Amino acid sequence: MNSLKTPKPLLAARIAYPILSALIVLLLGEWIARGSLTPDTFMTLIFPHAEAYLLAWLLLYLVWLLVDWGFRLPPLSTLVMGVLGCAPCAVNFYTLQLRGEPFLPWDLAQVSEAAGVASAAGIKIQTSMVVSIAAVLALTVGSFFLYRGRHKQRWLPRLAGSAATAAAMCLLIFGVFLQPEVCKAIGIVPDAWMQDRYYRYYGVITGFMTNLANLEIDKPEGYSEEAVDAILDNVDESQKFTTSPLYPTSYAATTAEDEQVKKPTIIYVMDESYWDVSELEQYGITFDTDVSANLHALQETSASGRAYSPSFGGGTCDVEFEALTGYSVSFLPSGSKPYQQHVTKPMFALPSYLKTEGYQTAAVHCFWARYWSRDKAYPNLGLDDFISLEDMHNVTKVRRHYWTSGLVTDDSMADQIIQQYESMKASSDAPVFLHAVTMQNHTNYNKDNYPDDERVHVVSHPVGLKPSTVGALEDFATGIRDADAMLGRLTEYFSQVDEPVILVFWGDHYNPIDSNYDVYTTTGYASDSSADPRLHQTTLLMWSNYSDAQVDLGTIAAYDISPVMMNLYGLQQPLYFQFLNRQLRVADRAYTRGVVMNRDGTTTTEATAFQQRWNQEQWMLQYDLMFGRNYALKRMGLESIAASGTGK
Repeated sequence: MNSLKTPKPLLAARIAYPILSALIVLLLGEWIARGSLTPDTFMTLIFPHAEAYLLAWLLLYLVWLLVDWGFRLPPLSTLVMGVLGCAPCAVNFYTLQLRGEPFLPWDLAQVSEAAGVASAAGIKIQTSMVVSIAAVLALTVGSFFLYRGRHKQRWLPRLAGSAATAAAMCLLIFGVFLQPEVCKAIGIVPDAWMQDRYYRYYGVITGFMTNLANLEIDKPEGYSEEAVDAILDNVDESQKFTTSPLYPTSYAATTAEDEQVKKPTIIYVMDESYWDVSELEQYGITFDTDVSANLHALQETSASGRAYSPSFGGGTCDVEFEALTGYSVSFLPSGSKPYQQHVTKPMFALPSYLKTEGYQTAAVHCFWARYWSRDKAYPNLGLDDFISLEDMHNVTKVRRHYWTSGLVTDDSMADQIIQQYESMKASSDAPVFLHAVTMQNHTNYNKDNYPDDERVHVVSHPVGLKPSTVGALEDFATGIRDADAMLGRLTEYFSQVDEPVILVFWGDHYNPIDSNYDVYTTTGYASDSSADPRLHQTTLLMWSNYSDAQVDLGTIAAYDISPVMMNLYGLQQPLYFQFLNRQLRVADRAYTRGVVMNRDGTTTTEATAFQQRWNQEQWMLQYDLMFGRNYALKRMGLESIAASGTGK
């Protein structure tokens, strides 16, 4: 612009406009993402992390400048900046509502199904979004009048301005956002444990941009075929500390090897948000019914304990991934979703291994096949058939208050599991592996999700619980009661079949029962932190129709579910699972998201050198099987599982 011919007040207004507009858009975006912007939000979240918001502000300003230098159309610059500043925040709001996690770079792989999921969940346009649209349009119109009559710029200064702005943007993105050490130096500390907390602290734009650095996987130091073989074959290492069975009272430990069942049917059921809520009765809450009657009865004749989940409030696929594979999501980029990003080729997992042992495999999930990219990930894990919501007919749905299309009941899921099992047995004599994932008890919870005469009622509770929290707890407890009924139906059915069956039943994660942690804090059950280890130990049961041995599993990592199941029942374990069982026996019970559960059940964030070494060896094997050259598959004689590529 020609400052000699432009009045100084107008010139100042034109200079200030994109700076102020970028700030307005930034605040509008955070209002959308958070649902509200209060003085407390600024004092406790934004101001203490001002450096993150200054970077986001600068990025939006540079976006405006770059478009303006290129097109010399301030309304277009304003509109582009407004969309880029507000749209991701709207998506973030919805993803938090749907799955308890923020909008992450790898979510872009699921853009096509996002709108449909939002519709099914009854997600509505928020006031903040309407106001933001109006504000962005007003800024766009305002820029038209403010810059009307601005002198045209020659191509050479425009080119120079565009180049300078692009260079500044590249420096900001590649020199700051994508440099974890630089971010740490200015106060932006990655939160590997909870991405929703990270976004609350640092905002959507900075949270999203810094997560781009997590897309790359680095190979472990010393990775080689010799190193992989040495880890798999080092049985003596654990025997220096103990030679006793992992679980001395288990079927495998008490039954002669030549009398053990070798290829039973295996049924996995991961129940949405499941944990034994009757535990709250020890903390002052009573219900009008026994919500876990079947579970408690089965615990007398089964292996039971807890599964240490890597997730809280969402991230179902992370837990599912760990249970099916023996891989830990803690080794993967913070907040990444393995099904979407990493399970892109055939790889070792329990189903793919069982297929080499002659099993037929299938999965049943009462939601859309494309959600979490299960339709693509399942075949790569060895699950040949997938029955999803699209394939289900005449199922019962509930909880339409929040999910407008309703969620399939656990009772209907029991029908689907039984039907699929019977179909597989009718089509082949091969043993069955069947994996099921439920949906009935998915967040959010509200007493209006069930009629009053069908809902579990809270009879008494500690002083201080809000009515909305009590109502949400009743909604949740109703789902737990129905999950328990499903467990009873399945064990009753499979106790009558003529072949040996193992049923593994567990919950994927805890949730805030209401919009807060009041259920946990008011009762004293747990703290108000999603990082509390108590809120990551879901209920786990391993039952069979050919053994009534009672086994106390204690707490095991979700990635140990499959190795432990095979160990309990004496099934032929691949070498990788043998390694995980050795690690469980002598090093730790779980090493998840920076939390170590020691063998005695205590937790710490400071692993010993011994535990760290076992953890590093686990990562070496996992890297090899997921991203590397599959040396472990060769050592295990399972080359048929590998993809055609050679890996890194």
